Parts: sequence; structure tokens; C-alpha cells
Amino acid sequence: VYKRQGLGAVILATLFLYRPAFVVVVAAAVVVGVWELTSRFSETKGISVPLPPLALGGAAMVVAGYAGGPSAAWLAAAATALAVPAWRLFGAPENYLRDVTAGVFAVFYVPFLATFVTMMLTAEDGAWRVLVFLLLTVVSDTGAYAVGWKFGRRRLAPRISPGKTREGLLGAVAAAVVTGALCMEFLIDGGVWWQGILLGLAVAASATLGDLGESMIKRDLGIKDMGTLLPGHGGIMDRLDSLLPTAPVVWILLLVFVGS
Repeated sequence: VYKRQGLGAVILATLFLYRPAFVVVVAAAVVVGVWELTSRFSETKGISVPLPPLALGGAAMVVAGYAGGPSAAWLAAAATALAVPAWRLFGAPENYLRDVTAGVFAVFYVPFLATFVTMMLTAEDGAWRVLVFLLLTVVSDTGAYAVGWKFGRRRLAPRISPGKTREGLLGAVAAAVVTGALCMEFLIDGGVWWQGILLGLAVAASATLGDLGESMIKRDLGIKDMGTLLPGHGGIMDRLDSLLPTAPVVWILLLVFVGS
């Protein structure tokens, strides 16, 4: 508990006191995340994804998103996606296509989605936008867990995640909608409550899909958790599952609602 609280304090401190330090935190999470993902690929399926270009390129994508905006981030993403098959050329020809496909998937699953967090940060009220993104995702997950644990009866996707219930999804929607309305009204410059309702609905959907998506990956790999860095909570990727797909959703909607 204390480790999680300390990590949360570090994230908030860097977010509001020195933005480049927050970018470093995001880049570090991306590097650890791709390491966990590629390690599980190798251990369970024998898929050999070249980690150096993926880790270096992933960190560069996150920094590029903050320093140069969308164009720089997407250029870095393209370069990373090309570097992965180029690096893999120096290995054995067997399973080349399989390994490259998994590597390119990892590029877009982890660092590409994470770049939307640092691009959010470039706005004048960027720290508040990122805070709203984090709050909504956490509240959605918490609402789903609390309502599902107490009232959950009907399974949402039993073949993918038996613990997810339809009642839990309603809890996620309710929590995200209320929090979104309050955040847009009081934390985002130029935001209004009804925009927060739409934002909350979108976050509840993306967070749920992200959670189910990673559950599907873990079922395919035959594992329970992506890592062990967070005792009792798995690895970094087990914490990023709902955050990653939610980042572009929040970035786009805030861009539409209040501009850049």
C-alpha cells in the first residue's frame, strides 16, 4: 500500500511541479511495459521480439509526443516500427514474420498509446488534463470493481474475464460520468458538465475494452499476470491495461471540446 501511495505521490509531484520529469516517468513505464510484454511472449510462445529498438524507440516516441506534438510522435512510431524488423534481420530466418508481427503489435499497443498522455501534457492546462485522464480511468475501474463485487450477477464476457459483470460495467459508467461532469466543470478551462458526461461514457467504454483486451492476451499466453514488479497487483502492464487505450480517447475528446 505504501509503495503504491509513494508512486502516486511521485507521479503527481512531477506532473504539477516539473513536466519533463513526468515525461521521464511515462517513458520509464513504457520501457518496463514492453520488457514485460516481450518477456511473456518469449517465455510462453517462444516469440523473439527484439527489445532494444522497441525500448529505445518507445521512449523516443513518448518524448517526441511532448517535445514535438503529434507529427513528431507518429514519425518516431513509424521509425520504431521499421527498426523492429530491421533489427530482427540479424537473427535466424525461422519465425521471422511471427516475431516481427508481435514486435510491431507491441510498438502500437504500449508506446504509441502512451504518447497521447505526453501530448495531453503540452496544452497550457496539460497537467490538469492528464489528472482528469488518470482520475476518470481509476474511478471507472473502481466503480466497476465495487459494484460488480457487491451486486454483480450477470457476466459481461465469461470466456475472456469471468470476474467482469454487466452490473460492474454500469458501476463504471455511473462513476465515470459523475466524475467527468465534475472534472470538466471545475478542472478544465472552458469545459462544461455535459462534455464531462460524454467523456465519462467514453472512458468507461475504453477502460473496459482495454481491460478485456489484456485479459484476452493473458489468456492466449496462459498467464495470470504480466509481471511481478507490483506485489499483489502483477506488473506494470497489469496497471496500464485500461490506461493505454483510454489515453487517445481523452486526448481527442478534450481537443474537440476545449481545443489544444
